[in-house]
Amino acid sequence: MIKIIAALSLFFGLLHASMGETIRKMVDKNAIKQSQVSIVIRNAKSGNILSSLNPDTTRKPASVMKVLTTYSALLEFGSHFRWPTKFYYHGQYKKGVVNGDLIIKGYGDPTLSAKDIPGIVHRLKALGIRSISGDIVIDRSFFDVPDHVSSGFDTHRFSEYNAMPDALMFNDHLSTMIVRPKEGVIEARKAIQDRSYTLVNNIKPSSKSCAGNRSWPRVLVNTEGALPRVTLSGTMSLKCRPRYVKKLVTHAYQSFYYALRAEMIREGIVFHGTLRRAKIPEGARALFTHYARPLIDIIAKTNKKSNNLYARHLLLLLGAKRYGVPATEHKGRKAVSEILGSTGLKVDSIHLDNGCGLSRESRITARALSEVLQSANKHYGAQWRRVLSIAGIDGTIKKRFRHSIAKGRAWMKTGTLKDAKNIAGFVRSKRSKKLYSVVVLYNGREKWKGSALQNQIINWLAR
Repeated sequence: MIKIIAALSLFFGLLHASMGETIRKMVDKNAIKQSQVSIVIRNAKSGNILSSLNPDTTRKPASVMKVLTTYSALLEFGSHFRWPTKFYYHGQYKKGVVNGDLIIKGYGDPTLSAKDIPGIVHRLKALGIRSISGDIVIDRSFFDVPDHVSSGFDTHRFSEYNAMPDALMFNDHLSTMIVRPKEGVIEARKAIQDRSYTLVNNIKPSSKSCAGNRSWPRVLVNTEGALPRVTLSGTMSLKCRPRYVKKLVTHAYQSFYYALRAEMIREGIVFHGTLRRAKIPEGARALFTHYARPLIDIIAKTNKKSNNLYARHLLLLLGAKRYGVPATEHKGRKAVSEILGSTGLKVDSIHLDNGCGLSRESRITARALSEVLQSANKHYGAQWRRVLSIAGIDGTIKKRFRHSIAKGRAWMKTGTLKDAKNIAGFVRSKRSKKLYSVVVLYNGREKWKGSALQNQIINWLAR
């Protein structure tokens, strides 16, 4: 028995040395300084480390940090949890008339969208409500976060990835404008009847081809006035298909209010009130609860699309669950550390910050991230791998591995910042059928080098 153990130890030692040498050659081939990269490759089943390079060096994780947030949420709530948004009334309700207010309590469902509005109004009508004499009151007190639309992380402050969380989220915090040719002009209109911002259309039509600077309008967002203003300008071809301009312009709860109000009136519910922000008053009575899709679907979108907003909402929800309302990022960070720690994971080297990786403060080591991946695979197996981007199939690596041997054989979470190009997940070998967990963290300005190295390692393991 002792001889067998010794033989196995020798075998794995030689395997580790061989794989380690191959990886180091790949690093050198891509002209990457070894100090810029951390790598950990394991046998996903046994957990044995097959190759490592700088495994305990702390690095910027970018969006691979979402792995920790989403895994913690899955452990805490389970795959079937459904995010609620609750509807109440305050006052008297008699013969289809609410003599009082309609109240909506948001709990941070990040998926609430315009598609949900008809169903919500249908439920109001099904309860017999024909008229509301008071206001629509929105309670956003479940989250305690800065009252900003954009995080302002970089100069692209109106871009989707900068969206800030809100307890009453709607349409991913985005205002959508539809731009399309119509009868010789370029028409621009709001996707919903949202009066919380103004839209100015200065686009000039062109009869030339839909190419270059004639394919999209220029967009200027000004938030300094009483109402935010979006100005569309430039020249756009009359041969272009409709364009959907999406920007962070106004507060999500305001857009939700206008969408709900418009649909209520369209469906014949009489309403002459306005929007108010307030907590649910004493004596308010429940009408119904709107539920989001199962949590596993939200986690999949968070990881596959690298949705910063969803990850931030998951972090806040975890904080409220463990440490009470209102939800804060600090509580969320404590919750993730506690949840992961309860599985035996060491979290001392991790700084989660906002839970999504859009941060200059987040830090993690390749070893810590690798251990989280191993734990997730141990607890959830294929279910966990399916919430990651599938190489060549979907998410952030749909195009990246479309024509490689790794297509359909790798499940990954990517992360990119100005000075970081990271990837972490699993690869199944075509030949041996073995499953490997892989972490490659590159922190440097020449991101294409990091990407090339990651592709080579992943394709090599798949082969």
